[in-house]
Amino acid sequence: MHKTLLAAVVLAAGVSTSAYAEMTVGVSWSNFQEERWKTDEAAIKAALEAAGAKYVSADAQSSSAKQLSDIESLMAQGVNALIILAQDTQAIVPAVSAAADEGIPVIAYDRLIEDPRAFYLTFDNVEVGRMQARAVFEQVPEGNYVMIKGSPTDPNADFLRGGQQEVLQAAIDAGKVKIVGEAYTDGWLPANAQRNMEQILTANDNKVDAVVASNDGTAGGAVAALSAQGMAGIPVSGQDGDHAALNRIALGTQTVSVWKDSRDLGRSAAEIAVALAGGAAMEAVDGAVTWTSPAGTAMTAKFLAPMPITKDNLSAVVDAGWITKETLCQGVTAGPAPCN
Repeated sequence: MHKTLLAAVVLAAGVSTSAYAEMTVGVSWSNFQEERWKTDEAAIKAALEAAGAKYVSADAQSSSAKQLSDIESLMAQGVNALIILAQDTQAIVPAVSAAADEGIPVIAYDRLIEDPRAFYLTFDNVEVGRMQARAVFEQVPEGNYVMIKGSPTDPNADFLRGGQQEVLQAAIDAGKVKIVGEAYTDGWLPANAQRNMEQILTANDNKVDAVVASNDGTAGGAVAALSAQGMAGIPVSGQDGDHAALNRIALGTQTVSVWKDSRDLGRSAAEIAVALAGGAAMEAVDGAVTWTSPAGTAMTAKFLAPMPITKDNLSAVVDAGWITKETLCQGVTAGPAPCN
């Protein structure tokens, strides 16, 4: 079905089917070590294969300099479109310029690249932040909060933080919620999040009631720090629907993971890459909107809808085939459905 739809887009753009069949899409990953991106890659590969297009990729291993070199290498391989998960939104701009000069369309994948020549594809990250804070606030409407943010080089970190603040602001103003610690997490690395959480716990004599962590990796780091102090079980947020995080929800050590079905994101990225490489205009992409970045840059973007997963709806991720019941319920003896 995808192949038929994409072929129709390319034909409408006046590109021959032979050119379409030879299409190659390059993907530059910021750090492929995170569990999350393997699911995205599988979805991208499947959609490209269905479209008759080739997949090539490179892993920047959390290095902005390597990512620039990777993209140069992908372009040298003759890619017709680039999907870029940026390590650093500012450092990546020269690569976008180089691709634009060669007429190669760029999809800014799940992280903003502040350049109107890039098509921005992501989930609504401000709403993700709201969902994280709502789930934690529902459990702890009063108390000491810790904010474990994402990487300072990723604009998503501040989008998330803005959404979290919207939910908590009234309670903060009323003196019911106090933010006793806040830290960015370099590279989104769980070890850095754990270290930040440990330092905040020490500074506050462990007087912490809730943690709003911005993704499942940072949530895992926070939970590890809490567990070491015998504090496992206080509300902690996350996002991405990582299998380990969903298991923590079943175990009761994480409150919410905002599920962004990366199978949908990966499939959409592949479809958009093929369409743009075939000559389609960015604004012609199904679901595309004009969006203004915080810095005032007008972008063409598409936002997918996230879904918060808590102990009350854990069955949703099993029913969707995102995770098996066995993996979800590992080590759970008397947990929520479907682990009960």
